[in-house]
Amino acid sequence: MDDVRSVIIIGVSVPKGAFVTLPKGRAEYTNTLMAGTATLRIIAFKAAKIIETEGFVATIAPSEGSEFGYWYADRKLLMADFSSKYAAYNAGIGNFGVNHLLITKKSGPRVRMTAILTDAPLKADDNGGLSFINEACRDCMKYIEVCPPKAITPEGVIHRERYADYMFNSLGGLRCGMCIKVCPLEKF
Repeated sequence: MDDVRSVIIIGVSVPKGAFVTLPKGRAEYTNTLMAGTATLRIIAFKAAKIIETEGFVATIAPSEGSEFGYWYADRKLLMADFSSKYAAYNAGIGNFGVNHLLITKKSGPRVRMTAILTDAPLKADDNGGLSFINEACRDCMKYIEVCPPKAITPEGVIHRERYADYMFNSLGGLRCGMCIKVCPLEKF
């Protein structure tokens, strides 16, 4: 969208039960993520329609991928043109773990997000002075121990090609979720 002036971030927390079933309960995990994604899309759609009744243009930003089978990102790098996580950090919703998860103030890493792009001139939030990396996450390293493809280093380097290979070839395109499952941060 060429005339974007504002980004609205919307998030929903994912029930803890979705992670309890992992790694064996991939169907339960995926079904719960799909419900979160569907909920977000409905909320974002309604909000975009409200914005447009005020005379502005609005659309829902594509995420990196989808449990519905559509991928908007580079499948090798698992990166999209727009990062809801980075926008959420800039809005003060959370900061990052060394493993690149967004750690939110209210739900830790157990959150799904979407963004609305609009030409409406909205007042911006700031990030509230959040550090980029969550200090409580710096020395944890649980995510390294649990990562099936060993795609994350202690320095925070993600070998995206390893994770993409695991996700598409071992999990059939579904998310892993193990690093979220072991994260001890429910909120900060």
